[in-house]
Amino acid sequence: MAPPLTPAAKQDLGSSLDLVDIQEIKENTVILKDGGLRQVVMVGGVNFALKSDSEQSIITQAYQTFLNGVDFPLQILIHSRKVNIDKYIEGLLKRKNVEESPILQNQIDEYAEFIKSFVQKNAIMEKTFLVVIPFYAVSVSSISSGAKGIFDSLPFLGKKKDDKAAAAKTTEEAKKTFGENLEQLNQRTTQAMNGLTSIGLEATLLTDEALIELFYNFYNPQTIERQDMPIPRE
Repeated sequence: MAPPLTPAAKQDLGSSLDLVDIQEIKENTVILKDGGLRQVVMVGGVNFALKSDSEQSIITQAYQTFLNGVDFPLQILIHSRKVNIDKYIEGLLKRKNVEESPILQNQIDEYAEFIKSFVQKNAIMEKTFLVVIPFYAVSVSSISSGAKGIFDSLPFLGKKKDDKAAAAKTTEEAKKTFGENLEQLNQRTTQAMNGLTSIGLEATLLTDEALIELFYNFYNPQTIERQDMPIPRE
């Protein structure tokens, strides 16, 4: 069992979390603290240099058409991270255990040691191409807090008698607003994915689990790929 955090550690943790703009991740969407929504699409790469001149021209024109057809902002980025070879080495050792030939067993051992040594001396990086689709929404909580400030400064306007009913109504409105905003964001994402597909690229919307892993690697670039990360549930 891990020891309890000291007050200084709790303060450092709180300060670190303040630097992260993410409020939560759900329904394949990143919800920011300011109420904004983001969806992330992973795009397969293409070796442009190996294409013929005519193919390069077609890809370039399709990409221009894609950008001209988008009427909302996009963020295109390349994320590099270390490749985790643990599962690959584990698979080699399992293959060795079922191999009957001593010669092949020795070869598997030598190959596994070669891979380990090579990775220790040369960091193997994996590049991921991402397209981020944003949707800027008005935060219901900010509207509520602003309305509360008005009532506090002008008491003669009166307050609602049933605070619980008011809170429930606010929560219901927030859920409705989120659903409407998410629907519009989904439409943007579908348009972007269709445009990427028309170029001949494979586009995949990242799920909750993939988003958590992605941002873990963003904030922990010095570590290898994290596996079996828990997904927060409501």
